Amino acid sequence: MTKFTTSTFKAHKMNNEKITVLTAYDYSMASLLDQAGIECLLVGDSLGMTMLGYEDTLSVTMEDMIHHTKAVKRGAKTAMVVADMPFLSYHINDEEAVRNAGRLIKEAGAHAIKLEGGFNIKSRIEAIVAAQIPVMGHLGLTPQSVNMFGGFKVQGKSEMQARQLIAEAKMLEEIGCFAIVLECVPAKLAKLISEQLSIPTIGIGAGNGCDGQVLVIQDMLGMFTDLTPKFVKTYANLKEQIIEAATLYAKEVKEGSFPEEKHTFKIDEDIINKLY
Repeated sequence: MTKFTTSTFKAHKMNNEKITVLTAYDYSMASLLDQAGIECLLVGDSLGMTMLGYEDTLSVTMEDMIHHTKAVKRGAKTAMVVADMPFLSYHINDEEAVRNAGRLIKEAGAHAIKLEGGFNIKSRIEAIVAAQIPVMGHLGLTPQSVNMFGGFKVQGKSEMQARQLIAEAKMLEEIGCFAIVLECVPAKLAKLISEQLSIPTIGIGAGNGCDGQVLVIQDMLGMFTDLTPKFVKTYANLKEQIIEAATLYAKEVKEGSFPEEKHTFKIDEDIINKLY
């Protein structure tokens, strides 16, 4: 399988071929998803909730993102790796935005970065693109703005909001984004936006009219149930399997049935006898 790149994103859009994206935060999961043929691995700042136990994504640092992106990059042989820029890593000024985006590429090994926002971060994206760093946009529900939104709410339901989302999506395309995530946007609006762009849209809670889909891996595997959004489809229930396996392990350790002889290593009896 050939390496998935920004050019592949565009080719998939032109050929009407859907793009598969899942989040990954560590080497072993990245390797498994890569083997499964997932085309793009997003090291999302959602790791703050799924991996680090935060209530939201706002506490995630650049060091967190670099650490996890490095691990994912080691496991991704053909998948493209996109890293989220965490809260306040690009909000202060263009220079700091470029520096932090560059760290995710140079230090962490990401192939591209993703950041949230539209008109409010136009100059940031322009500066990052000018530095030859591929940018994936993110519109709709932008989790880093959860306090401004008053919670996790669907975006674009009013005419004014819908028109702004369309305008922002077109702007992101014009200034050089190679793709845009649309999160928690009404399906018909997301389809309309997708049809008006030449770059692909990646939906999460935005219907199947988008050019691709992304889910948080722990959500789709049933491992993270603190919050279960409406748009999540659970493809496996690993939470119950993991708890069942760990419970059985604890039981066997307690009763002494694990480890069995086949799990141990041998030594010559003469040597043991000399030790007594």
